[in-house]
Amino acid sequence: MHIVVTGGAGFIGANFVHHVVREHPGTEVTVLDALTYAGDRRSLDPVADQITFVTGDIADTATVDRLVAAADAVVHFAAESHNDNSLADPWPFVQTNVVGTYTLLEAVRRHGTRLHHVSTDEVYGDLELDDPAKFTPTTPYNPSSPYSSTKASSDMLVRAWVRSFGVAATISNCSNNYGPYQHVEKFIPRQVTNVIDGVRPKLYGTGHNVRDWIHVDDHNAAVWEILTRGQIGETYLIGADGEVDNKTVVQTLLELMGQSPDAYDLVCDRPGHDLRYAIDATRLRDELGWAPRFTSFRDGLAATVDWYRANEAWWRPQKDATEARYATLGR
Repeated sequence: MHIVVTGGAGFIGANFVHHVVREHPGTEVTVLDALTYAGDRRSLDPVADQITFVTGDIADTATVDRLVAAADAVVHFAAESHNDNSLADPWPFVQTNVVGTYTLLEAVRRHGTRLHHVSTDEVYGDLELDDPAKFTPTTPYNPSSPYSSTKASSDMLVRAWVRSFGVAATISNCSNNYGPYQHVEKFIPRQVTNVIDGVRPKLYGTGHNVRDWIHVDDHNAAVWEILTRGQIGETYLIGADGEVDNKTVVQTLLELMGQSPDAYDLVCDRPGHDLRYAIDATRLRDELGWAPRFTSFRDGLAATVDWYRANEAWWRPQKDATEARYATLGR
């Protein structure tokens, strides 16, 4: 099989490329990535001689059409994904997440190419902290940021192209990922690298907001199963029952790194900060037999801390610019 991976130099996409090369040898992989600040070609260095890399924009019709025409399937990770950035400047999120997905859908429609669209649980909005409910494939969409609203828009486009034009597509909505090669602007790597640098971690608000964490390797194993065995037109939710509040995340990583669990600071909360996400992955588990390898969040977090400690040369070039951006936001 020949697959195109959009956004394959980003965090989840690069890890997916590693997964495919390692677990499914013989698969031909072409990566399309615009190499914005969040894409890093060095993330693909360990597999560079086993893939084809194309620098290009997902909204570039000619490039996308050429790659899709030669592929059996496309796995669509390409997205602008940082909530804070979407609040500061929503336009890149509309361009990449909406226009880019439209461009890709028209290409797979022309060429009859299989598509798997990777999305987020943030399209569902949030849940109350004391609500026992979890998101399911039938949960109504209720996005609360420019980021999540553009991802919701892209999901709806995919559903419309399946129904209206018979595009062979599936969708997955995943909970919060963590693991190797994640940009230091994101919550876990930012705090890990802060501690490495002797800087106290920062928590929005009270730190009681809850996220449903999943190791990126478990996410990508699920994506492969959906791509190869999922039912066309269906939506699968990917989660590992990893609900943890942000305060506990920071306290755990401080303990893992030999620091006092209260060695953190509280900062002004993000506007519209969602309270809680929680995924019901029953369909994925029952229909496709998927199960996470990292069943303990603490174990997965420990492995992630070890990776950032051992790969300072990868994240160090991003760190100063990231912290300068946060400083302008007071966060």
